[in-house]
Amino acid sequence: MLELSGASDATLIVAIGRWNESALGEVYRRHGGAVHALAQRVLGPGGRAQDVTQDVFVDLWKRPERFDPARGSLRAFLVTVAHGRAVDMLRSDTARVAREQRTARETATGGYDLENQVWDLALADQVKDAVGALPEGERRAIELAYFGGHTYREVATMLGEAEGTVKSRIRRGLRRMRDALVEEMGPVWNQT
Repeated sequence: MLELSGASDATLIVAIGRWNESALGEVYRRHGGAVHALAQRVLGPGGRAQDVTQDVFVDLWKRPERFDPARGSLRAFLVTVAHGRAVDMLRSDTARVAREQRTARETATGGYDLENQVWDLALADQVKDAVGALPEGERRAIELAYFGGHTYREVATMLGEAEGTVKSRIRRGLRRMRDALVEEMGPVWNQT
């Protein structure tokens, strides 16, 4: 049985590599305070410093071979790992906050919410009904011009009619649609 309290850090690492939980406990007893203090200095008081400390020792348990005694002491190694984890956590938090602020600004400047979506859907249904109620000639001309994106001249060519006739049908159709929408939606329609 290994006497842990007098063992060197290098001996404890070898024992951890052999899945000796008591060796990990001894390493934590010796260096856990320093690791936690550094994490707390970087992150401030609270549970995040504890999370970093736990991560450092869990990582040591899983991969003790990462420690190289030729490069420095075990305490220096553990504190360096803790510092890296704490800084990563801060960077992640900063990036998350920046993303949330950017999203909030985009949402706020867009000014589009559920109420507007519902209004737009209701309005779209009313416009669809108003277009559907038009006589065939007016409906077809409006569909080609406004929903198809064609000019009056292109609509006239597509329908095989004079440009003046197409313009008149579109004007009459739009007037009928406006009247139908005002009748259906009342004074609210005139405000938009």
